Amino acid sequence: MLQIRMLTALLLVAPAVMAQDDLSKMFGKDSVSRGPVIATFKSTRIINGQSNETLKKGELDFRVAHRFGDLGGEAGGSKTFFGIDNSTDIRIAFEYGITDRLMVGLSRAKGSGNFSQMYEGLAKFKILQQTIDNRIPLGIAVFGNAVVTSMKSSTVESDAAYFDNFSSRMSYTGQVILSRKFGNILSLAVLPTYVHRNRVVHMDVNDMFAVGVGGRLRFSKRLALVVDYFLPFREQASKDYFEGRGVKFYNPLGVGLEIETGGHVFSVNFTNSTAILENQFIPETTSTWLEGQFRWGFNISRRFSLGGK
Repeated sequence: MLQIRMLTALLLVAPAVMAQDDLSKMFGKDSVSRGPVIATFKSTRIINGQSNETLKKGELDFRVAHRFGDLGGEAGGSKTFFGIDNSTDIRIAFEYGITDRLMVGLSRAKGSGNFSQMYEGLAKFKILQQTIDNRIPLGIAVFGNAVVTSMKSSTVESDAAYFDNFSSRMSYTGQVILSRKFGNILSLAVLPTYVHRNRVVHMDVNDMFAVGVGGRLRFSKRLALVVDYFLPFREQASKDYFEGRGVKFYNPLGVGLEIETGGHVFSVNFTNSTAILENQFIPETTSTWLEGQFRWGFNISRRFSLGGK
């Protein structure tokens, strides 16, 4: 009789155990391994360049970016407290997550280069997310912005800042962001980029392609090294023309230390770029690291939840 009762209990328990095992396979390790890779980068930006990251739905990101003056060279040194007395560009932005994959934003930048008093509208969308099991080996996102300057028009027609109509004030950036995270230590990104400026000076180019690369090397849970670099493809005739007039263009390079402090992501960086917006730092960087014409700056991100989880 006891044996019959034990057999009956085993027959009742076995299906439940098997069902639990099936559920664990469905929602457990197998499900996790097919899940998306998270935190490829800790911020929506690396230093100058974009990362693949977007904001969560209902998340508001208040961002402040600042670039000081040259540390060395003729414009730097102790007389300007190694650039701290000067400011080449400042950007203040509000960015918002429409969905977990789509974010939009508005910003105001001081501007550096031909234009100042810049207003920017932007959007970024995640097309694909890298998965833990490498069935999708790369993350793919797209970024775009439209920028308008509100500065007073020059009265000299040959100046870059001479605006004969409103469209002359506009510039645009389109970018594809290819990213991959290697374990929990290293993240890399490649950023094919297109910049269009409606108004340029003689022998400058309206349309410019560039390729950016960026990386994040994690030291600890809250500390990482970040680097990005852009290679603009400017026509040789344009380079020669400007060099003949004492203007030489350089490739933007940024190196920084990223610190995460709860709701804040703080980046202290050094870059030869004087501008913050892609529309300016990609085609208009004329400072070089080799002559001390780089500056320290910072990016601060503070996020707020306005709804959702």
